[in-house]
This record gives sequence, structure tokens and C-alpha cells, in this order.
Amino acid sequence: MDWMSLVVIPIIKSLVLIIGLLTAFAYLTWYERKLVARFQVRYGPNRAWKFGLGQPVADALKAIFKEEVVPAHVDKPVYLLAPALSLLPALVAFAVVPIAPSMMLFGRKIDFFIADVNIALLYVLAIASVGTYGIILAGWSSNNNYSILGALRASAQMVSYELPMGVLLASFVIITGTLSLRGMVETPRALWQSLWMMVAFIPYFICALAETNRSPFDLPETENELIAGFQTEYGGIKFALFFMSEYINMITSSAIMTTLFFGGWKGPLVDQFPGLGLVYFFLKVVAVLFLFIWVRASIPRARYDQLMRFSWKFLLPLSLAYLAVTAVLKVVIG
Repeated sequence: MDWMSLVVIPIIKSLVLIIGLLTAFAYLTWYERKLVARFQVRYGPNRAWKFGLGQPVADALKAIFKEEVVPAHVDKPVYLLAPALSLLPALVAFAVVPIAPSMMLFGRKIDFFIADVNIALLYVLAIASVGTYGIILAGWSSNNNYSILGALRASAQMVSYELPMGVLLASFVIITGTLSLRGMVETPRALWQSLWMMVAFIPYFICALAETNRSPFDLPETENELIAGFQTEYGGIKFALFFMSEYINMITSSAIMTTLFFGGWKGPLVDQFPGLGLVYFFLKVVAVLFLFIWVRASIPRARYDQLMRFSWKFLLPLSLAYLAVTAVLKVVIG
């Protein structure tokens, strides 16, 4: 392998991924506001350029030019580190997701992922856990009762819902025989495997809602109880970084669900026209994001005790039962 393959191409792919995710975040906020408006029989953003497409730019400029205030009572180094520590895991988790089949570009074979990690599912779980530290440090460093309560809620919620999510991922490993997301897309599945994996979609989707702090599981930042939770003492660009990490986590979760349940970039005519794979992947991710937004617009926020009880008394036993049945099916059917 030459220096282009070892250094230049990975750097270019990383830059394209970061710019792409930041752009996707900006227009996901527009997509969500327009969809929620339709659910509520409103227009949504419609002043900034055509169809409100300039709204994300206006929001970004507003966040950038807001006055940066650091309260006197905070632990300043940790307070400033927390937003970045929350955003970085959201960005790097996407590195192992294959978004299209390999293609020949400029005489070189280009893989449409940053790293083909053979333990990609473990990597995703580990990176998701690191993101929790940003929230915990934000609450602790703010030296504010509402902030620390929001951080404690977030940490307890993420630990509680990572367990059933991990069990479900272990079931998928048994079915497919690989921890690699690329392998899960490219390895042919029997009909029973695809159908049985789809049974787990709703439990996995619920875990993803809780892991990304999305409604109805947005208890760490519930306004009527904790003002803004762990974000209470943040404003301007620092608040925007937390906002950004939540939405990029949504995109990454949707991309992983697309890979696990919907065949990733696979679709008609992809073998003849590999570029279609990127289109199929994009459309599938948008469809999963629609479900995130639909749930937000339709289901009221749960109480905190209901949230925890649902995980430990229902979702975890259900995922363990799914794992056991999966193991039996794998032995019996093969």
C-alpha cells in the first residue's frame, strides 16, 4: 500500500464525513421542524429563503454570535471540555458504518467507510458509553442542582438502556456470525434470519430513543422539572455543541439500524450501478429519522420511574428471551 492509501485518502474521507455529518445535522433540524409542524397543522420555518431552507444557517449564525458567558461558580476547564467530549464520540462512531459499496474512483478502489473494524458493534457500544462522560461532566462542573440531576438521570438512563441494546446486538452477532457492520451488509442472510432480526427492530428502536435522549425519553433535559437539565448553565456555541451531538447521535443510530435491519446500501441495480447504493442508504436513513421525529410529535414524555421500570422489568427480560430463542434457532435451523 502506498502513502495515498495509508494517509491521504483516510484524511480526505474523514474530512468528508465530518463535513457531511455537520451538514446533515443542520438540515435534520429543518426536517424535524417542518415535520413536527405538519403533525401539528402548522407551516414550520418558511421565512428564511424558499421553504425555510435557510433556517439552519440563520440558527448557526445566531449561536456563533451569541455572547459567550462562563458563570463564575463553574469548574471552568471541565465546563469547557464537556461539550467537546459529548460531540466527538458522536462523530467518530460513524467511522465504522459502510454507506455504499466499494467503487473505482480516479483509478483507485475506494471503500465508503473510514475503518473496517472487525469488532465494529463493540466499538459502537464503547464509543456510545464515552459520550455519557460529556453529559456527566457538564452536570458536575456546572455546580448547579438542576444540572447535576439532569446528568445523573442521563447516566442512569444510558446504562439502563445500553444493557438490552447490547443483548440485542449479541443476538445479531449469533445470527450473522460477525461483529463487522460491513460483514453484516455483505454476508447473504437466509429468509428466516432477516425476518427474525426484524422482530427485534422495535425493542432496538426504543433503546436507541433512550440512548439519544429523544422524546419520550428526554428526561435528562425536561423543561418543566429541570429547566434544561445538564445544559442549564450553557449558552451560545457551547449549548449548540450539545444540541449538535444529540442530532448526530440520531443520525448515527439511524445509520446503524439501516445497516442491521434494512440491508444498508443494498437495493435493486446496485451491482450494475454502485452509486445507487449511496442513494438507497440515504433514503433508508431518512426513513428511520422520520420515525424518531414521528415519535417525538406523537408520544408524551414518560415519568422517570416509568422509564427505569420499563428498561429493567420489561425490555431487559425481553431482550434476554430474544437472545435465548435466537441461539436455539441458530442451532436448530443453522
